[in-house]
Formats: sequence, C-alpha cells, structure tokens
Amino acid sequence: MAFNRRLFFWLIREYLRKFGKSIIIFFIIGIAVFFIVRTFFISYLAKFSFSGNEKIGLIGSVTVDNLPSEILNQVSDGLTKIDKNGNLMPDLANKWDITDSGKTYIFYLKKNIYFSDGSKFTSADIKYTFSNVKKITPNDNTIIFELKEPYAPFLTTVSKPIFKSGFIGTGDYKILKINLNSGFITSIILQDNKNRLHLITYDFYPTEEALKIAFMIGEVNIAEGLNNLNFRGENLANLPNAISFKGSDYDKLITVFYNNSDSNLSDKRLRDALAYSLPNDFMNGERAHSPYPPTSWAYVEDTLHTQDLEHAKLLLKEVISDNKKTLPPLTIYYIPEFRSLAQVLQKSWEQIGVKTILKETPTTPPNFQIFLTSFNVPSDPDQYTLWHSDQENNITGYKNLRIDKLLEDGRRTIDQSERIKIYADFQKYLLDDQPASFLYFPYSYTIERK
Repeated sequence: MAFNRRLFFWLIREYLRKFGKSIIIFFIIGIAVFFIVRTFFISYLAKFSFSGNEKIGLIGSVTVDNLPSEILNQVSDGLTKIDKNGNLMPDLANKWDITDSGKTYIFYLKKNIYFSDGSKFTSADIKYTFSNVKKITPNDNTIIFELKEPYAPFLTTVSKPIFKSGFIGTGDYKILKINLNSGFITSIILQDNKNRLHLITYDFYPTEEALKIAFMIGEVNIAEGLNNLNFRGENLANLPNAISFKGSDYDKLITVFYNNSDSNLSDKRLRDALAYSLPNDFMNGERAHSPYPPTSWAYVEDTLHTQDLEHAKLLLKEVISDNKKTLPPLTIYYIPEFRSLAQVLQKSWEQIGVKTILKETPTTPPNFQIFLTSFNVPSDPDQYTLWHSDQENNITGYKNLRIDKLLEDGRRTIDQSERIKIYADFQKYLLDDQPASFLYFPYSYTIERK
C-alpha cells in the first residue's frame, strides 16, 4: 500500500489540534516534576549511606557568619594559601610583586578560573575590604593593593577565601544546603563540583559528648576535633571497624597570663618561679615553650623552659626576702573547660610554697592576677596585638620597649630571612620576661569508621 503523505500530515494536524494543548501542559508539568525530583534527590542524598558520601560531626555553635575554615576552604580559595608550616603559596594569584618598600602588593591572577555557578573569576570579584588600603583593578587578571604603611602579614590576610556572592566560590565543592535552628547551623551539605553524587555533610553538636553519642549510633561516620577518645569508661578506638588519628591543634595555645601590673606579679622573679615549677608535660596536649608552634618558620627550638623546682624555690625566697613579707595567696581565674588544669597548676605551685585560690570565669575578667585560658595562634608570626604595650588585647599589661620595637619591625619587614631573626629575638626576650607561661597545644582526635 503506497504511503499517503498528505493523509499522514492531515492526521498529525488533527491530532495536535485536538490534543495539542494537553500535550504542552503535560510537557511543562513533566519538566517541572523532573527538576523537583532532581533537587529533592540531591538535597536528601546525604541522609542515606551511599559509599563515597561522608557525614562528619563537629563540635560548636556556628552561624552563616562564622563557618569553620575547614568548610570555607573547600568551597573557595584566596589569593594565597598557607601550608602546614606557615609558608605562603600561590592560590588564585599565580604570583605577586611587592613594591614601594612593602606598601604596594600587585597580584597576577590565574586564568580560566571559574566560580561554581559557571561564571569566570576576575579581579572585579575580589571583595576584600581593608581600612586604609586602596584597591586598583587595572584589568581582569591583575589587582593592586596600596597600603599606607608596610605590613608583612598582608600576604597571609589575603589567604581568606573569596566569594562572588553568598557562598558561590571557586573551590572543589559548593554549598548545597544549610539547615538552621534558631539562627544556628545544625548541618551543612557540600557537593563535589566534579562528581555531583559525592556529598559531604557536616553536622554540628553542642558538646563533645553529644558528638561521641552521634558517632556511636551511626549518625556520623567521622567525628573530628575530640579532646579525647574516652566515652563512659570505654575507648572509642576499640569499637569494631573504627580507626582513630591523633594530632596537635597548633591553632590554639593554652596559656597562663600573668598580670604584670599586679603588685606581686610585677616582680619578674615571681613569674619565673611560677614558670619553673610547671610540669614538663601535660596529658591533654603537646608541651609548648614558645608562643609559636614547632611547625612555624619563626619557631626557635632552643627556647625550652623545663621544670626546676629548686631554682623556683630560690627565686621565691629572694622575692619574699626583698619584700620582707609573706607572699599572699594568688588568685587563678580559669575558663570552665580548664578546671582540672587549674588544679594541676595549683598543686605545682604548692610544691614551692605558693598558695592559690581558684575562681571560674566565663570570659576574660577585667581584673585578674593569673588567668588560665587559650588564644588563637595566627598563621603569621606577627603577635603585635597581644604583646605590644599600647594594644588593648595586651591583657597582661606587659610593657617592654625592646619587645615593642621587635614587633613593629617584624610587621614592617618584608624579607622572611630578616623576619626570622626578628622573631628569634622576640621569643628570647619575651620568654626571659615571662609575662605569660605557654603550656600546650591541645591534642585533637579524629575517629572514623573504616
């Protein structure tokens, strides 16, 4: 039977005339359903145990304004990046020049870098805001920062991840979903930009015990940032198919700050006596002998200050003899998490005859004799704000013109070899004055299921 083309087109036309509107409607509905299912599937994929997907538990209360660097650094990049030893490496900037005696920084950007939304990264997307800094973008691949004064840590400052808008970054992952409760993040889901089925879910827990419970019941398969692996008399590392890792958190330094303006602690010999009576080791961390971690390029190894009880007693005896009076009890303020550590200090100082009173405080007290707390160690060795005599964050009231000059020179000097010499002297004279005793970098444990 011969094919009747005219009849065929007539049938198609009549079919479309009769059912065309329905076809268009169902076609649109089909597309909408497809995208709804697709979005639903990806958003909730992390709730199921697919291989290649990670559910990581962290401790802390965070908001969208203070996401951990562990997450931000996966979502985007900075102009520079910092390796584990504090050395600066190129990131979004391929290279840079420093001119005008350290006051002008010229960054040359890598080409063919794209944000997770597919748009190309250019100098116009760099939204860093610094006071007293002029920003110039002569072309898409160059950005210039003109500073009022030389500032060596500036290269570290621009390691902060860059975002186009919201959390659209240039990293290997993008933020797929953030779950909130009363303004705080309960979980955040990252999606691999190259493998859309690979997701990482970060769940946040208010306490370490809550995170350990979540790991025990399988709510997360990785628990990070634990102070120890003990849980109700058991060691989590002994669980079937569990593997644990131990490291030191070099971003945090547990420290005893002495009030250098106090009538008793203003005497350097008393501060030295207290320092020499401290234990050589602490069970919760790696012993610190400097304000810098041993991984820092500025760290000087010969700054060790080991326990010497006899020398401590002699120093204390001199203090009491010169003042012609008995040393009154010293008050140790401590934040709640360091209650047991405060008791260790109390027993250590009792060995040389120093009596102490312990007082718990949630924040830095306006007036104190001794304060046990921690501080965040900056990536760059510049600690100007903590020890310079005219700085508000110098909570010890420490004043030393030589230290002031070293800190000023350290942040103005661009050459790293010269900065190494400056910070070697800084450590030497700071530890000699002992405005604070540096105790340890806390151990950090991670446990995961194989």
